[in-house]
Amino acid sequence: MESSRRGFLKATAAGSALAVSTDALAQDDSKKLRLASIGVGGSRGRYNRGGAIARDAARHATMVAVCDVDDVHAEEFNKAFGGKLNTYRDYRVMLKNEKPDVVTIGTPDHWHVPIAIAALQSGADVYCEKPLTLTIDQGKQIRKVVEETGRVFQVGTQQRSSKDKFLTAIAMVQSGRLGKNVNAYVAIGGAPSGGPFKSTEAPENIDWNMWVGPAPLVDYSNERRRMFRWYFEYSGGKMTDWGAHHIDIAQWALAPGEDGPVKVSGEGKFTNVVPSDFNWGKFLNGEASLPNAFNTATSFSIDLTYGNGSVMSVNNHYKREGDNVDFGNGILFEGEKGRIFVNRGKIEGKPYQALTDSDRAELDELIVKICKGKQPGNHMKNFFDCISDGSKPISDVWSHHRTMTSCHLCNIALMLGRELRWDPKAERFIDDDQANALMTRKSRDFDTKA
Repeated sequence: MESSRRGFLKATAAGSALAVSTDALAQDDSKKLRLASIGVGGSRGRYNRGGAIARDAARHATMVAVCDVDDVHAEEFNKAFGGKLNTYRDYRVMLKNEKPDVVTIGTPDHWHVPIAIAALQSGADVYCEKPLTLTIDQGKQIRKVVEETGRVFQVGTQQRSSKDKFLTAIAMVQSGRLGKNVNAYVAIGGAPSGGPFKSTEAPENIDWNMWVGPAPLVDYSNERRRMFRWYFEYSGGKMTDWGAHHIDIAQWALAPGEDGPVKVSGEGKFTNVVPSDFNWGKFLNGEASLPNAFNTATSFSIDLTYGNGSVMSVNNHYKREGDNVDFGNGILFEGEKGRIFVNRGKIEGKPYQALTDSDRAELDELIVKICKGKQPGNHMKNFFDCISDGSKPISDVWSHHRTMTSCHLCNIALMLGRELRWDPKAERFIDDDQANALMTRKSRDFDTKA
């Protein structure tokens, strides 16, 4: 467990790789909350979501430390703060030494819950990039820790703060403007095929053992590290990537008073390195292996059925012949009174176009109620506002765990290739030991506690 205030990098990492203005994020030490960021990514001064959320959080608190298993990423990020941050490879050491008030997490997905639990138990409030969980049981674990610690926990599903598009669509569904019986058709794209890839020695600036962490230990490859979302060892493909956004919005709209779906069914395809009779249980527990290639689902059409009768259809691409419906990313809500389509670029449909000023005012009032009494718009500000007043953020651990459960249900149905019945209150599959075994997985013997 190495901690360092790394004073230099290789010459190849200098120069253009550190071309971020040192004045870009000048520190404001008057901000009382002390902030530390774990997992900031980046290449030649351009940051991934981990770096973006960290910089966003720095507008509300004083950044004191950065942790990343890649020294180059940590130093690039640090340079934007004038090189004043303490830098670490090991989050456990950072939490112990720095004792931050607030932590942001932007690591690969398989690290989200272990690091979040350690940060919460250290006394920090936490903002974690989506998707939060790797398994259904992880959701139960993190929910329990949030309840025990009483800390504020926000998930980075920013669509929950999109008033003009997603929240308006939710309010239209919940207000009955599309009718009483509404279904949703979701498209989230499919995962790519790729590999097998060659393994190489890990670069000296990367702690590969720490990157792998609780996942099965394998040799380094750039594809595993940079495109981890397409490996079930570290993520869940498009189902937990874009699904964490669109399934979340659709479920929020269709079944606001329910704990989740009661049935999941459908079909899909995996990459060609996955045998048709593959034992996913053994694989997820580290007892079977696949070649170093992408292994998440490339195409799928899955139906989630809810207790109120609503159905959410989750697809890599949704097309309805003869009905002028064809899209690769977004949500179509459809009821007996009409339909609306929403994605990050637009919201459209006759019921939306027909809204009057009075209708919009009513929807605005409903949106505030949906958002727990707060005006939506700034996802990070919502997090810090909740730290101030002790309320639940717009994307809290309870709702996101239910969203991720639905995402995982889809993947488990694909793995087993059959219809599954789910008890959303007991959070278990009904009379199905094989499916229940896939709600968790064994971790490598790796101490994740701070």
